[in-house]
Amino acid sequence: MAGMLVVGLFMGHPLAFVLGGTAVMGAIIAGKPMVLGIVINRIFGDVLDNYVLIAIPLFVLMARFLSDSGVTDRMFEALRHLMARVTGGLGLAVVFISILLAATTGIIGASITVMGMMALRPMLQYGYDKRLASGLIAASGCLGILIPPSIMLILMASYAPGLSVGQLFAGAMVPGLLLGLMYAGYVAVVAWLKPEWAPPVQEEEQIERGALWKMLLIEAVPPLVLILGILGSMLAGVATATEASAIGAALALLIVIVRGRFEWRTFYSAMLETGRTSAMILFIVVGATAFTGVFNITGGLRASQDLIRGLADNPHTLVAVMLLVVFVLGMFLDWTGIVLLSFPIFLPLVSEMGMDPLWFVVLMAVVLQTSFLSPPFGYALFYMRAIAPPEVSTADIIRGVLPFIALVLLMCGLIMFYPPLVSWLPTTLYGPAL
Repeated sequence: MAGMLVVGLFMGHPLAFVLGGTAVMGAIIAGKPMVLGIVINRIFGDVLDNYVLIAIPLFVLMARFLSDSGVTDRMFEALRHLMARVTGGLGLAVVFISILLAATTGIIGASITVMGMMALRPMLQYGYDKRLASGLIAASGCLGILIPPSIMLILMASYAPGLSVGQLFAGAMVPGLLLGLMYAGYVAVVAWLKPEWAPPVQEEEQIERGALWKMLLIEAVPPLVLILGILGSMLAGVATATEASAIGAALALLIVIVRGRFEWRTFYSAMLETGRTSAMILFIVVGATAFTGVFNITGGLRASQDLIRGLADNPHTLVAVMLLVVFVLGMFLDWTGIVLLSFPIFLPLVSEMGMDPLWFVVLMAVVLQTSFLSPPFGYALFYMRAIAPPEVSTADIIRGVLPFIALVLLMCGLIMFYPPLVSWLPTTLYGPAL
């Protein structure tokens, strides 16, 4: 089954159908076609009746509404002018706006495309190094899968026994923000060591501070209300993840209306894009559920766990091996397939070792940042290539993301050796019984 999966992917077939087709062929080759009936029941029980997954299309819809409102464009302009006097200020503005986008959308493609369209050309015009500019935008845009509300965290919580979406959101909050600050620190260090890579904006293009603060205050209110409505309602225990996603979609639509940007044409387009994105994710979920079901019943799951157990005796070494597997898979698969294929193998081993599943799942979420950045199939690289001008080569983009991949791995090391980075906020909000 693993061999058929690899062959199907390298032939260029869609992941969802490779997973589902491999499940059917695996059951037939194993001489157990009757297990497909069990798999179908599991798909209906675990996927189609999973109430938490309703949050996915609602968060996608919210992201599209927020993009239509134009809030991020104005926020970036305000921050760009505010930090104009600082060496590397434009790069810092990219990081902070990306963190804001991550906390309001959680859609990687949307974040990278929006930031690339807004920031890449101005950064190049002001003399920023091509590798620094493209790598920073690609890496900062990927924060959306780690900083809540994140579609990936919702899917992870629905497949991690004993973990709620609220706990996972709280656990990923500190690592996500800290990783964003590490990106900002990297830009600041590069700007200090090599000012020609990240020069400040010319003085004649700077505008008056009072007007800037006023613009920033006006433009910051809508996204902050949105973040408070989503995360505040969830972390305070007022709403579940699904209810919070509905609150977010409603608030985003209200922002579009208040700003006078509502049009029936764009509303219809938002609905259509939400349907396409949600269908793509859920098709992969159905295919992966079928694959893991057949893989489990035919003994592949137990064999994989025994293989991993044999690689190391020390629990932390075993976790490092599992994270290495995730890192390598990230070069070839997207996060959806990795999560759904690895969770049934890894999570029982983590419980068996007596380790905190929340800590491990957040560790995996951090490592999966690299799945968007690592060649040859990093989606962030493709998004950047699509919007980058001809003078920025693919090699520039790849070299630009390498330092940020190193920062992601450094963040993993910090979490491994200092678990309170993950556990502090969930323990504060929900108590120690995780």
